[in-house]
Amino acid sequence: MGKVLSQHQIESYHKKGFISPIDVMSEDEANAYAEKLKAAEAKYPKDLTGVNRNNGHLCFKFLDDLAYHPKVLDAVEDLLGSSFSLWGSVLFIKEPNSSHFVSWHQDATYMGITPHNFVTPWIALTHSTRYTGCMSMIPGSHHKDIQPHQDTYGADNILTRGQEVTNVDGSLGVDLILKPGQMSLHHAMIIHGSQPNRSQDQRRIGFALQSFMPAAAKQTIGHNNWSPVRGHCAQKGHRYLPRPQQDMAASSVQVRDQSNQNFSDILYHGAKIKRDY
Repeated sequence: MGKVLSQHQIESYHKKGFISPIDVMSEDEANAYAEKLKAAEAKYPKDLTGVNRNNGHLCFKFLDDLAYHPKVLDAVEDLLGSSFSLWGSVLFIKEPNSSHFVSWHQDATYMGITPHNFVTPWIALTHSTRYTGCMSMIPGSHHKDIQPHQDTYGADNILTRGQEVTNVDGSLGVDLILKPGQMSLHHAMIIHGSQPNRSQDQRRIGFALQSFMPAAAKQTIGHNNWSPVRGHCAQKGHRYLPRPQQDMAASSVQVRDQSNQNFSDILYHGAKIKRDY
């Protein structure tokens, strides 16, 4: 029995590669975070679009609060042990009636982290359903090696390269239905994706902490930029990223921009095309 997860959930994660749903906060609390995001988008429109949907936790206090939410960290500790750090974060937002989707892929493919046993919490700030384009997982696919990915650069594909694992049997996919305030946890190697948001008036907002790394994890591409979370994870050449003390402080924005450049250099390593996300 873990701090948050039951023994059954922990065993299921290792067997299937994901756990969902997990209650983190009430719907009212999640709605309040969604409203803070809406206000921040209105005040800082250029800082929450494109590439700046990455690593917002480095310059917005409310996203930092989410990244370090005790229940999220306790659940991660149940899977990774008492020492782990945070690599980055991504806001995954699908507007109503949009064509944006995420192709079948494995997170570990381009992140330059070894070994491939890190975990990603995905926190829902709005309803994430089949209708609004929830994530879908192929159970047990994390037990295989990294599969060949094709870089499609599809205009509607919100992955960096539009990377895609071909020949996936989508009928095996399990939809992760989440209410606001719930999260899922998934393994770095699991094949997953999501469909467009077909709703006429509902944004689908997810905040992914991508990813929490165990102490033994090593960055093999780019700079080793991590945020300390729990325990001791220091390594030669690492750079700790400070938490923001206020929204959009000049020093915090500089840290975010440097981190996003490093993020981009890693994810687009060897790519033919580099996009603004």
